[in-house]
Amino acid sequence: MKLELDTPVVVSGGASGLGAAVASHFMSLGVPVGVIDLNTDKAPSGVVSAQADISDAEQVAAALKEIRTKNGQERLTVNCAGIAPSAKTVSRGAAHDAVLYAKVINVNLIGTFNMASQSALGMSQAEPMDDGERGVIINTASIAAFEGQMGQIAYASSKGGVAAMTLPMARDMAKLGVRVMAIAPGVFLTPMVSGMPQDVQDALANISEFPKRLGSPDEFARLVENIATNVMLNGEIIRLDAGTRMQAK
Repeated sequence: MKLELDTPVVVSGGASGLGAAVASHFMSLGVPVGVIDLNTDKAPSGVVSAQADISDAEQVAAALKEIRTKNGQERLTVNCAGIAPSAKTVSRGAAHDAVLYAKVINVNLIGTFNMASQSALGMSQAEPMDDGERGVIINTASIAAFEGQMGQIAYASSKGGVAAMTLPMARDMAKLGVRVMAIAPGVFLTPMVSGMPQDVQDALANISEFPKRLGSPDEFARLVENIATNVMLNGEIIRLDAGTRMQAK
């Protein structure tokens, strides 16, 4: 896939954190960028933004239609939208709130599926590029999909689902020339993490093998570009975590 000036990109959750880094990175390359988020007022300057709750398939369809009207059919979709509340299976004599669990699944897993599947449909109808490729979908899993910590039962479940959908979706889309990948990031210096006390940040950085620091959102964005431009990457989950293996807590 060639990232040319007319190769549109769509980023869900592109108004903050890793998604904003991806949107800003591709804007710097001169690529038309569309952002789908609940808080579009915080989206990077210069993007085409559309407000949507990604857990609602109809809202996703409307947002993609709005962005395509201005930028054209996206050739790269990066799904970064997600939530990460913390709650144990049983705590203080009460079971995990089933409504909260369902919300996390709906946003992180169903929302990713909504974005990926509807974007895949649009890509499948586009003209083929090099190697017959029509587009690339990159979903965001997490190392919690493999080593979920205490209190991450909902989050780990949702990200495990994102990881598990990667290969079958890639196989589904192979004959149509659409690649599907996932990135499983470790702990990155997003606004949520930067708001933690410094000693907590230091402890999180210390569990990395090397380098002993938190990831930069720009490093995530650069990996997205690498995946987009390397057509041999397909159906795989890439851990971006400095060798981190999360402990129980």
